[in-house]
Amino acid sequence: MSDIKARMDYLVAEINRNDRLYYVEARPVIPDAEYDRMYEELIRLEQEHPEFKDPNSPTLRVSGEPIEGFVQVRHSPPMKSLDKCYEKGELHQFDAFLRREIPRDVSWNYVVEPKVDGVSMSLLYEGRVLVRAATRGNGEVGDDVTQNVRTIRSVPKTLPGDAPETLEVRGEVFMTRDGFVKLNATLDEAGRETFMNPRNACAGSLKLLDPKTVSTRPLDMIVYNAGGVGCDGFATHAEMIEAFRRWGFTVAPFSRIVPTIREAVDAVEELGSKRHDFRFEIDGAVIKVNERSLYDSLGATAHSPRWARAYKYAPERAETVLEGITVQVGRTGVLTPVAELKSVELAGSVISRATLHNAEQIAAQDIRVGDHVWVVKAGDVIPAIDGVIVEKRPISSVPYVFPDRCPVCGGDVVKYEGEVAVRCVNPACPAQLQRRLEHFAGRNALDIKALGGRLSDILVEKNIVKDPLDLFTLDYNALQDLDIGEEGSPRKFGRNALNMKKAVEDAGRLPLERWLFAFGIPNVGVTVARDIASEHEKMSDLAESAVLKNVIENDSKKGRDRKILQIKVEAAKAVLAFFGGEYGRGVLARLAALGIDPRRAEKETVKTEGPLVGMGCVLTGSLSRPRTEWAKLIELAGGIVQSSVTSKTRYLIAGANVGAAKTEKAKALGTEVIDEERLKELLGMVEGEADKSGSGEVRNSGKDSSPVQGELF
Repeated sequence: MSDIKARMDYLVAEINRNDRLYYVEARPVIPDAEYDRMYEELIRLEQEHPEFKDPNSPTLRVSGEPIEGFVQVRHSPPMKSLDKCYEKGELHQFDAFLRREIPRDVSWNYVVEPKVDGVSMSLLYEGRVLVRAATRGNGEVGDDVTQNVRTIRSVPKTLPGDAPETLEVRGEVFMTRDGFVKLNATLDEAGRETFMNPRNACAGSLKLLDPKTVSTRPLDMIVYNAGGVGCDGFATHAEMIEAFRRWGFTVAPFSRIVPTIREAVDAVEELGSKRHDFRFEIDGAVIKVNERSLYDSLGATAHSPRWARAYKYAPERAETVLEGITVQVGRTGVLTPVAELKSVELAGSVISRATLHNAEQIAAQDIRVGDHVWVVKAGDVIPAIDGVIVEKRPISSVPYVFPDRCPVCGGDVVKYEGEVAVRCVNPACPAQLQRRLEHFAGRNALDIKALGGRLSDILVEKNIVKDPLDLFTLDYNALQDLDIGEEGSPRKFGRNALNMKKAVEDAGRLPLERWLFAFGIPNVGVTVARDIASEHEKMSDLAESAVLKNVIENDSKKGRDRKILQIKVEAAKAVLAFFGGEYGRGVLARLAALGIDPRRAEKETVKTEGPLVGMGCVLTGSLSRPRTEWAKLIELAGGIVQSSVTSKTRYLIAGANVGAAKTEKAKALGTEVIDEERLKELLGMVEGEADKSGSGEVRNSGKDSSPVQGELF
């Protein structure tokens, strides 16, 4: 028994150590598969020996129960905001104020750090254990979100012995840029409302009442200030931040200590030039006095400390004209408005379309066709309307009226309680079938490469396909004569029909997870489909799945194994409803008639030898395959997929449209910049000699990689 207790203590320590290496220091040392094995072993031992379970076990991060609401917390001292300035001259005025207030014989410095665009948070530790996390709220009173913050892996749940017994620190919870894009893609796949920007996604995640769902969100936190207790002994801000780092907190990746305001302004400009290199969004710089002994004498106003300022960068945006609004209908029936813009260049891309999200956003911003608007890139990726230039509005403009009928089929639309989305409820809507068919054939689904958006539209319009499973009974010889050309330019589908037939035949042998994702069931994205498939032998088991019923019935119970824990209640309900409904029963019957019953994929083994074992890899730019595919291949080869380049990154795999700043940063850190062909060599996918030049240059294929933006949706 003592051996079991020792093993559990070892696993807790190792998991916590590797969490810090991965999430805080960005230098992972073990493959994800090895981490998963330790985590699963700890869960098993905790189930078998609950008497030895550590009350601060890392397995508790995602085991918090759903809560009915948030308890309010009073901050002492209040969480003040910073006075903001927008011009460099205002920084010089700030300097003049300080020099009037600080005695001339006292020497002091400035420290310049990034202003993270997230949600302000207070963390309280008692007995060196995290006991409370609270949002800023109105500065005086915030919400207790402890259970949600416990799911953030970079937030230490316990502190080392050299930390104070009682400590309060303050910082910013944020969502990473890459995580924001992936989250929106997952929500879109599941037919759910997407977020406008990373900050909204972060705030929305922290407001969720189910910590299990929060644990799936790519949240992180940077600590940058003291709270009410535990930090009185630090002479300077820089000394305090170094202690935070030593105690396991993530701190800002950029910090400059300078003696004069001129050098502080230079640091602000340097930070501004690097703002797109961080894995989180920043909207400014924070300039503060480094010497903490001066804080009390400088004092504070009712809202802000007098020893710091926030300098806000001018937003990177472009002015253009909204020429029209197109309402698209997705495969789940959601009506999504898209702004049709007069083309404008922004951040290296030519923007002609932007998301408008939903009817509520259009109404809230009073966006009208013909308006001059500001366009930004949410998360530096997704074009969005940032505001209307009302003074340039045409006299003839009228408020936009959102359609009250489906723009494709003319059918009824509804807005369900608790949702902002407007949906077409006609199951025979051609737009839904077209998008469902395109999704069914997508890369992460059945990968029927010959079946793209154009062909999907034609097959539905000509009534050749009435359901995705019709693909398995088409006359592909006759399909060779199908006209797929544009109006006035006829073109036969030809031998592509036979290629498509082969792809469809191959699809019949794909594993259960691919098929489950292909049906486009709400709340079932790629990851959830994989988790559900791993618990079932074959598709015909899903209609009466005891596993899924157990997820629903026992959601509030503890002690389930990790895989079942990852299957969300909403997804379990959706899958049972799909295969238990009339359409789903018909799907199973039709698949049985076709002799298809997709089965669970065989477990793949991770290599322990090879050129990528233990190597940190970052994927960036436009790639020929989805990043999820490349990431899986890298991990199976023993590599470690990272979200951003650090000193521990061995390879930056650069696709098209990668900025020079990113590759230059990689080379400065000693990271080799390679293209997809070199990655294939390292993966053993092609024959080829390794590039021994050591130049770190991207080996370009010679193809044109124009920065012009393609179709968004």
